[in-house]
Amino acid sequence: QEGMPQTLSATTMFTPCGFSPHLHTSKEDEQGGLIFQDGNLTSASLDALIQHLIPTTDYYPEKAYIFTFLLSSRLFIEPHELLSRVCHKCIEQQRLDDPVLDKARIRKFGPKILQLLTEWTETFPYDFQEERMIGHLKDMIHRIAPCDEAYWKKMNQLLQTLNQKLATLSHGQEGIVKISAAVSDKLVAFKSKPPSIQREILSVCSDPYTLAQQLTHVELERLSHIGPEEFVQAFVHKDPLDGTKTCFSEQKKTSNLEAYVKWFNRLCYLVATEICMPAKKKQRAQVIEFFIDVARECFNIGNFNSLMAIISGMNMSPVSRLKKTWSKVKTAKFFILEHQMDPTGNFYNYRTALRGAAHRSLTAHSNREKIVIPFFSLLIKDIYFLNEGCANRLPNGHVNFEKFLELAKQVGEFITWKQVECPFEQDPNIIHYLHTAPIFTEDGLYLASYESESPENQTEKDRWKSLR
Repeated sequence: QEGMPQTLSATTMFTPCGFSPHLHTSKEDEQGGLIFQDGNLTSASLDALIQHLIPTTDYYPEKAYIFTFLLSSRLFIEPHELLSRVCHKCIEQQRLDDPVLDKARIRKFGPKILQLLTEWTETFPYDFQEERMIGHLKDMIHRIAPCDEAYWKKMNQLLQTLNQKLATLSHGQEGIVKISAAVSDKLVAFKSKPPSIQREILSVCSDPYTLAQQLTHVELERLSHIGPEEFVQAFVHKDPLDGTKTCFSEQKKTSNLEAYVKWFNRLCYLVATEICMPAKKKQRAQVIEFFIDVARECFNIGNFNSLMAIISGMNMSPVSRLKKTWSKVKTAKFFILEHQMDPTGNFYNYRTALRGAAHRSLTAHSNREKIVIPFFSLLIKDIYFLNEGCANRLPNGHVNFEKFLELAKQVGEFITWKQVECPFEQDPNIIHYLHTAPIFTEDGLYLASYESESPENQTEKDRWKSLR
C-alpha cells in the first residue's frame, strides 16, 4: 500500500500538514470566537465550541454539530466535565438559581435542553455509565421541572431508555467475554491434528448462502456494541494544552472495538483450520470451494468484513502452500474475489464496491438491501491516518474543527450501518460452532499442512522438524 491511505470520501484529500490548499481561499468570518469558511465552521477555542453546544430559548445547535462535537470533545475534556460545564452555563444563562423562576422563559428553554440530553444519551450511551453524568443530568431536570410537570415524565423516559440500552450493551459484552474465554482455551488445544471426533464446518452447515447469512448475524451483533467514541478513544494522546493528565489513557474504553478485531482473526484461523484438517486432498479441495462460495455470498450481502477474513484465511501460507489441493479447485471464482479485495491503489476496488453498497443502502427498501459491513481494520486505519495526518489543535490553540467534521463523517456513516437489523433468521447451532469450534495455532496449522502435503524445500523441512 503505497503512500498515505486516503479517507473514504474522495472530496477532501488530506496532505500530512493539514487540508488541501483549495479550502483556504475564502475569507474567514468570526462569530463569537467561531471561525467559519464558506459557511463551514473550521476552528474555534474549546470554550466557544462548548458555548455553541448550549441551547437557549431561541437557539438549538445543528444535529451534525452536536454529533461532531460530542465525538471529538473527549480528546480535550472528559464527558463528565463537559456536561458539568454545559449545565453550569445553562444555569447562569437561564438564571436557574433565581429564587423565583421565569416560567415562561424556561418553558421555551426546557424542551431544548431535554432534546440535547436525549441526543447525548442516545448516541453516546457509554458516557452515562458514570454516576457523575447521571448526577448532572438529574440536577438539570430538577431545576426546570417546577415549571412544567411534563419534564419529570420526560426525564423518567430518558433514564429508562438509557438503562435499557446500557443493559443490552453490557449483556452483549458479557456474552462476548464468555465466548472469548471459551475460545482462548481451545485455541491452544491443537498442536497437532485432533482425533476424528472433531466436527467440521460442512457437517454443521453445507449451504454457503446460509453460512454467509449466519456470519452476517455475528458481524452485526458485534458491531452493534461498538460506541462511536471508541474510534476516537483508540487514538487519545495527551492534550498539549493540558499538561496535568492524559485524557483517558488510564481507561482506554475500546473493548468492543478490540473484541471485534479478535473475531476477524478468529474467522481467518477457523477458515484455515477447516481447510488443513481433512486427511484427503479431495475433501480439502471441497472445503476450499465451499468457502469460496461463502465469500461470494458475503460479497453479495455487503458483508465485506467476513469476506476479507475468509480470503485472508485462504491466503495464510499453511493453506496457500497446499499446491496439490489447490490443483483440484476451480480457482476462477477465487481470483475474482481476491481482485475485489486487492490492496493495490489503497484498496481501490474494495472502496469502489463499498461505495456501491453504501449507495444501495441509502436507497434500500428492505433491511436485506441496507446491509453494509465494512472491512473493519481498514476503517480503523483510515481513521488512524486521519487522526495522525493533521493536528487536533492549530498553532493558536484553537480546536481544528475541520478535521473533526471529516472524522464525524466517517464515524457517522459507520453508525448508520451498525444500526441495521439483521434480516436473516438466526441458526443458534451454526453461530455456536463459529464461536466455539477449536482452531489451530499458527504452528498447529503448519503441522497439519505438512502432514497433508509434505514439505517441498529445505526451509519447510527444517520448520517441520522443529515443530515436531
